[in-house]
Amino acid sequence: MAVNLDDRVTSSDESSSGADDGEWLDVEPDEEAVTVVSFFDSKTFPSLDEMLAYCVQHYGFDLKDNLARLRLDFLGAVKLVNFVRDSVRQGRPLPSPITPQDIDSDDFLKPVLDNDAVLFSLDDVLEAVSAQAAEAGGEQTVTLQKRNAELEAELEAIQSSFANYRLTVQETLDRRWGDDQDVTTKPAAQASSAPARDNSAYYFESYAFNDIHETMLKDRVRTDAYRDFIYSNKHLLKGKVVLDIGCGTGILSMFCAKAGAARVIAVDKSDIIDKARENIFNNGLSDVITCLHGAIEDVVLPVDQVDMIVSEWMGYCLLYEAMLPSVLYARDKYLKPDGLLVPSSATIWVAPIADPSYVAEHVSFWRDVYGFDMKAMQEGIYEEARIETMPGSSVCGTPFPFKTLDLGSVKAEELVFTADWHSDLSRSVDGIDGFLIWFDNFFATSSEEPMPPPTTTPDAWVAKKSGNVAFTTGPDGVETHWKQGLLLAEPQNPPVTSPPATRVSGKITFKALEENARALTIDAAWCVAGQPERSQSWKLK
Repeated sequence: MAVNLDDRVTSSDESSSGADDGEWLDVEPDEEAVTVVSFFDSKTFPSLDEMLAYCVQHYGFDLKDNLARLRLDFLGAVKLVNFVRDSVRQGRPLPSPITPQDIDSDDFLKPVLDNDAVLFSLDDVLEAVSAQAAEAGGEQTVTLQKRNAELEAELEAIQSSFANYRLTVQETLDRRWGDDQDVTTKPAAQASSAPARDNSAYYFESYAFNDIHETMLKDRVRTDAYRDFIYSNKHLLKGKVVLDIGCGTGILSMFCAKAGAARVIAVDKSDIIDKARENIFNNGLSDVITCLHGAIEDVVLPVDQVDMIVSEWMGYCLLYEAMLPSVLYARDKYLKPDGLLVPSSATIWVAPIADPSYVAEHVSFWRDVYGFDMKAMQEGIYEEARIETMPGSSVCGTPFPFKTLDLGSVKAEELVFTADWHSDLSRSVDGIDGFLIWFDNFFATSSEEPMPPPTTTPDAWVAKKSGNVAFTTGPDGVETHWKQGLLLAEPQNPPVTSPPATRVSGKITFKALEENARALTIDAAWCVAGQPERSQSWKLK
C-alpha cells in the first residue's frame, strides 16, 4: 500500500532587493505543524503521544497495548488503526478484546482518514512497543520461571492426589459391584499358560475417553448390525450366558440383557469399564450384567463356559489393534462346543485405485504451497497406510477377497499371512495410484452354518436366511468409522497407460509391526501385465 505523505511547504528562494552586494538571503523552510486526530472524536493534538494518552484516559483504548498483545507488524498496525477508525465512523463499538480475525480483511489497508498522521508515525510507535517489550521481557522471564516451578509442584501434587482418589473410587466400586469376589488375578502358574501379548498400556488408556466411544456408537452401520442381530435372534440368547469382550460403554451387553440373556459378563481392561458399570446400573440391568476390569487373559470368569461370545474387535483394515487374538483365546477357553461367536466370519478385500484428483490434493499439493516447494512434507507419504473414505469411482479394477476368517476355527498364528490376489482393470489408467483395503463382517445364527464363500456380498448373506446380518466397510457401502485403508503406491516414471481388462496380480502380507504388536505392517508385491513387478511396504500405527 502506498501512503501519501503530507506535503512539506517550503518558501521560495528570494534575492534581496538590494543586489548591489551580490549576496543571497537564505530563508529556512517552514514545516506544516502535524495535526493528529483522535480515534474517537474530532479533537486534535499536536503530537501522537498526546492523542494516544487522551484515548487511554477518556476512552480506555491503548493502541500500543493492542499492538503488543496482537504482535502486529507494520501492515497489521495499519489494519488496526483503520479498523478502529472505521468502527468509530460506522458507530460500532470496538470488540473487547480486538482479535486478529477482526482486522484480517485487506480492506483495512485503505486509509479511513485522509492524510492520517497516525499512519505516518507507525514505525516509531512499533519501535517503542518493541523496546518496551524487550525491557519487560527480562523481568517477566524471572517471574515466569518462578511461577513455572510453582505450577510444576502444584501439578505433581494434584496428580498424586488424583491417583489416590482413583484408587479409592476403584476399591469402592469393586466392593459395590462384588468385583472383589468376581475379579481376581490368576495365580502365576495359571497366567503362564496364557498366550503372549503386548503390554502397550497406551492402547487401553486410549479407550478410557468418551470421544472414541461416541464415534463408534454413532457409526450406525456398526451398532445397528449388532443390535439387529441380537434383537432378531432373541431365541438364541434367552436363558443363555453371554461373554462381551472389550465391552466399552456396555452397549452390546445391554442389548444382550434386553434380548433375554440370563447372564452377561462384560470384560474390558480400559478404565471405561467404570462408565459401563454406571450405564448398566442406571438402566436397571445390574442384576443380569457383571462387569470385570481386566484383560480376558487375566480375569477369572464367574462361570466355566459361555453360550455366546459377542465382541466388536475389528480395527482398521480388520486386523489393526490385534484384539482378535484375545477373542480367540476366550473362544478356546470359555465357549461351549456348540457356542456362537458374534460376528462369525470376516472377509478382507483389496482393489487397485486410480484417482489423480486425490493424488493432486494430498501428494502433489506439497510441491506448490502458495508458491513454495514443500517436498520435505512428502517424506514417508508412501510408507504410511492412510485411513480414508474413498469414492467407489476411485477403484479401477475388480475387487478381490484375499483373506476370509472363520472365527470358529481360525488360530491366532494364522493372522500373520501372505495371500495371492488379482484384479482386472475396469478402465484405462495412466498408472495405478495405490490399493484400497476394506472388510465385510458376517453374523451367522448357528455355529454349524457354513461360512459364506469369499465372494459372498453382505446383501446376499442377509437374503439367504432370516436372522442373518452382515455389513461392509467398502467404498460402495455406507461410510463407517473404519473407512478404508489406502495404500499409496510410489508413482511410475514415466507413467504407463494400461487398457481395460489388463490383469494385475500379486501377493499381500499382513503382519504385526515389530516395535508395536498392536500396529500393522502391510507388504505388497504386484505386477501389471506387460510391466516389471513392483513391491512396497506400508505401516499402520
